[in-house]
Amino acid sequence: MIIILKPNAEKKSVAELKKQLHRLGVEVKQIHGEHWNSLHLIGDTSRIDIQTLSVNSSIERVMRIQYPYKLASRAFHQEDTIVQVGDFAVGGGHKAFIAGPCSVESVEQMILTANLVKSLGATMFRGGAYKPRTSPYSFQGLEEAGLAILAAARESSGLPFVTEVMCVETFDVVEKYADMIQIGARNMQNFSLLKRAGKSRKPILLKRGLCATLEELLMSAEYIMAGGNHQVVLCERGIRTFDTYTRNTLDLSVIPAVKELSHLPIIVDPSHACGKWEMVAPLSKAAIAVGADGLIIEVHHSPKEALCDGAQSLKPEKFGLLVNSVRKIMEVI
Repeated sequence: MIIILKPNAEKKSVAELKKQLHRLGVEVKQIHGEHWNSLHLIGDTSRIDIQTLSVNSSIERVMRIQYPYKLASRAFHQEDTIVQVGDFAVGGGHKAFIAGPCSVESVEQMILTANLVKSLGATMFRGGAYKPRTSPYSFQGLEEAGLAILAAARESSGLPFVTEVMCVETFDVVEKYADMIQIGARNMQNFSLLKRAGKSRKPILLKRGLCATLEELLMSAEYIMAGGNHQVVLCERGIRTFDTYTRNTLDLSVIPAVKELSHLPIIVDPSHACGKWEMVAPLSKAAIAVGADGLIIEVHHSPKEALCDGAQSLKPEKFGLLVNSVRKIMEVI
């Protein structure tokens, strides 16, 4: 339920209203919007009579929300959310270009790549220190040593970085280093991890699960926001279908759907969607054309030597060409 307050509502009257609602057993969050203020009620609102409530002189109108996600709903927050990461913003017309290798391999590799992608238009750097791999025998990442290397790349290039957290046990150490924390597709419904992310003050990049519906994605975002962290960026990275030609199937329809249902920014990961470097550019252009708030792309200086996901990684020069092409599309739309 949402209560829209009158512009001239007195603070004392609003405080009394909040106490009244608390006594009815609901949690009340006050949101200060650009054009209006509102109270968002979370919990069982079935006992609240809208007609009786509407008599209050501080209330403009009362609306019941049918969606199970409240805080992530555009009905709760009509303006686009803008998430700040370092000196760069995502959402509300601000496009993010996040680039870097799948895994942190060495200091030299990361500093070289970070400076290259920045010169080619990247606004953020990416790299995996903790790697969730299908096989237990595959490279699992350099862990905290990898985080320290990412911090060195940030110091050299000036780019903030995003990296994945795997579990609650390693959240504190990732939070200490990272500018933005990624929750990967396999952890999208790891509810303990989502609750911990809700307590963080760092922005969260939430990837859609391999077989997750749009509602499930938004409900996972709701877990984070319900914990107090509203700095959430969604990511479409392809879902699992019957087709085997590509690694996953990129669902571009989810982008305009999110724009309709939610105020949260959504970016696209074409690298994991297709698994083929030659398809990354056309999928990136399509994503921007339908309204994505940015891209997260795997870039490696020598894909043949990459410890993982070399087949879907762009060389730096190809990333530069892609950024130029995407910006032309942005000008048109």
